[in-house]
Amino acid sequence: MHRMSEPPFQEPLENTVVIVGVGLIGGSLAAALRHRRVAQHIIGVGRDAVRLGRARVAGLIDEVSTDLAKAAAHADVIVFCTPVDRVADGVREAAGSVRPDTLMTDAGSVKQPICDAVADITNFIGSHPIAGSHRQGFEAADAQLYEGRLCVLTPLASSPDPMVTRLDRLWKGVGMRTAQMSPSEHDQALAMTSHLPHLVAAALAQTLSIQNRPLTGTGFRDTTRIAAGDPQLWTGILMQNAQHVAAGIEAVQQQLRKYQTALLEGNAEQIQNLLRDGQQQRAALDCP
Repeated sequence: MHRMSEPPFQEPLENTVVIVGVGLIGGSLAAALRHRRVAQHIIGVGRDAVRLGRARVAGLIDEVSTDLAKAAAHADVIVFCTPVDRVADGVREAAGSVRPDTLMTDAGSVKQPICDAVADITNFIGSHPIAGSHRQGFEAADAQLYEGRLCVLTPLASSPDPMVTRLDRLWKGVGMRTAQMSPSEHDQALAMTSHLPHLVAAALAQTLSIQNRPLTGTGFRDTTRIAAGDPQLWTGILMQNAQHVAAGIEAVQQQLRKYQTALLEGNAEQIQNLLRDGQQQRAALDCP
């Protein structure tokens, strides 16, 4: 994928950005904001003061706080990088302290439940930077994580246009491309492109017997790599998007049944056709 090479901004786009949840995603955002001079001042908010202190020592954030409401009062922008099942509560907690012009957003990979829960808070606009890693913690933060990747914005009809423009500029400021979708369209699509693959990788990993572990090669390891992700985090994602993921499971089962039937019938031509179709679909991912 094309790597963007725009120079850092001469003047910050935003003065104070509060990042709630300074793990891999939040830490990488902080690093990118600093590297590109998108933010003048970065406050990290979380529940573990010791971990936040270490993130500050690492140079990712300028200030730490375990009091969201207090930090929110100073924010021009707040980005919630917490697990998806905690975002809405965080938005409501911050909403009582922010200024009317404070922009709030998140980085969660499920949008409909969050946007529904805080639909009355018009200065919150959902977003999903489609970037990440199976690695965890701010120690794995990467200032280049978002460059050239896509961020989906999910504004509602009530979202003020100037806020949407600011949000678009913020994500483009860290090197991302942007697109807009409704929350429901986003969740249906991401169920197939992100959530289902994680579940399938985990299911495949579970089929491996202890005796066969020494026999695994790069194929098995590459296919199941994302199963190494945080189970607690992914439980929240899957449960928040349960209906769409369940529909995806049925679609995969239908495809597997085609392979199963062809194998039991000894139909090599059908197997080859199915594999060729899969090959072509995978090759299309590398096309512009």
